[in-house]
Amino acid sequence: MGSSAREVASWVEGAHREYWATVLTAAVRVTRDLDLAEDCAQDAFVRALRAWPDGVPENPAGWLVTVVRRLALDRLRRETTLRRKLPLLIEDPVAAEDDERPTDPLRLVFTCCHPALARDSQVALTLRLICGLTTREVAAGLLISEATAAARITRAKKKIAAAGIPYRIPTDEELPARLDAVLTVVHLVYTAGHVAAGPELTRTDLTGRAIGLARLLVRLMPAEPEPQALLGLLLMTQARGNARVSQDGELVLLADQDRSRWDARMIAEGVSRATAALQQGHGRFALQAAIAGLHVTAPSWERTDWTQVVRMYDAMLVGWPSPIVELNRAAAHSLVPGADLTAVLRELDALGNQSALKSYAYLPAARADVLARLGRPDEAVRAYDEAIALTVNEAERRFLHRRRASLLSAAPSA
Repeated sequence: MGSSAREVASWVEGAHREYWATVLTAAVRVTRDLDLAEDCAQDAFVRALRAWPDGVPENPAGWLVTVVRRLALDRLRRETTLRRKLPLLIEDPVAAEDDERPTDPLRLVFTCCHPALARDSQVALTLRLICGLTTREVAAGLLISEATAAARITRAKKKIAAAGIPYRIPTDEELPARLDAVLTVVHLVYTAGHVAAGPELTRTDLTGRAIGLARLLVRLMPAEPEPQALLGLLLMTQARGNARVSQDGELVLLADQDRSRWDARMIAEGVSRATAALQQGHGRFALQAAIAGLHVTAPSWERTDWTQVVRMYDAMLVGWPSPIVELNRAAAHSLVPGADLTAVLRELDALGNQSALKSYAYLPAARADVLARLGRPDEAVRAYDEAIALTVNEAERRFLHRRRASLLSAAPSA
């Protein structure tokens, strides 16, 4: 007896999340064209919807890769005029079906992060191709409009085609020019999964993929401190995962988490990698890893060294200034014992003029928290309303609603 349409759709959705990058990479190896490869990869999952009612294959990834290669070869045979126009994305002849290399996931990342592409296009294209995120999800992750995200992705693909950018791991001489971009997009892949757009708080397929890519980067460039720092940062963040959700499925902030539920082994590896990176320099991800280390090694939220956290953000602002770093610094500053909360509020209000933060829910949420602590509940409620309107994650939205409701319930009766 066949499976129901709902069951099959669930299976295919899970396979899409887990194997999208693998299937797309297989198609690129055959087609040498990103648009055509993406079409074939999408068609492979459509074929799964039709074929899997009779049963999910024992090796879903292998089934999808086989199907996408056949689809790609068929398209190439039928579109002989297109074949002559394809950009050379693979330098060597198409490899045999079993000739997959351990670094293959990085090949596509490095293709997307070619220095011929603008940085914003690199990031948008990687999130679309490596993560399989929709254009809407890419836009949400980058705090831009859906139309802007679509334009960036289209421009990047056209540039790759026009420039004949090769699909390969760069040479040792070329790696440093691309490393920062690759680190950035891997971090964004993790961020997209850590707080996902939609009903789920976390997408473990994306967080797992980012950690896997970070490990590959460490293997590829073992002497470089920043890949070590990024991996350490992701591991320390991931270690807190179980404590982020209560038994009834609600979001639990770091301040209220049961630290006994943190993964001690993952924390130990993360701290070790972050420490090794910091011994070699103070790069962007080394500083972020240092902040994560201060959180995971503190015995409690109250005993976190907030003064040192602020100093780490100050160092980031010197070398890598951004409105989000400014916001994080202000939020940390508000937690330093004896901090002037009125001055912190002025910092947050000034950040409201930054275009990059206009649609960033954490800014009004931070304002709401400071306003509540200043004893200005009416303004805090309005700030929570603004944050709720901007939040794309359902678990975070429910949390903000609870915070808002607690302010209203605590207000004195007229």
